[in-house]
Amino acid sequence: MKKSFFPALQKTIEALPIASIPAERMPVIESMVAYILDKIKNGEELRLNFICTHNSRRSQFSQIWAQTAADYYGIEAFCYSGGVEVTAFNERAVSAIRRDGFKVVQKGEGNPVYFVFHGEESDPIITFSKVYDDAINAQKGFAAVMTCDHADENCPFIPGAEVRIPLRFEDPKAFDGTDLEEKMYSERSHQIGAELFLIFQKVKEAL
Repeated sequence: MKKSFFPALQKTIEALPIASIPAERMPVIESMVAYILDKIKNGEELRLNFICTHNSRRSQFSQIWAQTAADYYGIEAFCYSGGVEVTAFNERAVSAIRRDGFKVVQKGEGNPVYFVFHGEESDPIITFSKVYDDAINAQKGFAAVMTCDHADENCPFIPGAEVRIPLRFEDPKAFDGTDLEEKMYSERSHQIGAELFLIFQKVKEAL
């Protein structure tokens, strides 16, 4: 491992349901592995922009887990997220990553900026709701990883993207305000974490 991780997060990582990833998810996972390997082998900077409509839940989970997985396996990567509308990093999703063992520092209100840490010595993963072409994100030479069907279907063209990868996930928003809310947000976080850890594990094994 490149860096040390918070003990609670390390336990979450070790328990990610990688073995339960359905076979039908593997083709898109393999396509992302191939893209990452191609960038690394060509000596090019790896940039991944995870895109969902509101940049509030799935794309935020994806950015955080992708950067964490890349750091875990010692692979240099620059992970971003964005949407087509600005809302806020949903507080239920923020609570889920805190439960997973990440340290989260909030700055501001309304659409706060969150600094997410996976270890005592880690650089912060900076997250907030933004459009996919926000100035903080890569403007060219990146993979547009579409994490929801709405954004995938309604954004036929992402300027600056080298490739478009449809790594879609179900929205935990459907469970907001129900007895299953906390369970389903954690389940979605762990599903996303499992797939991204598998992707970077496969990359590491192929190098």
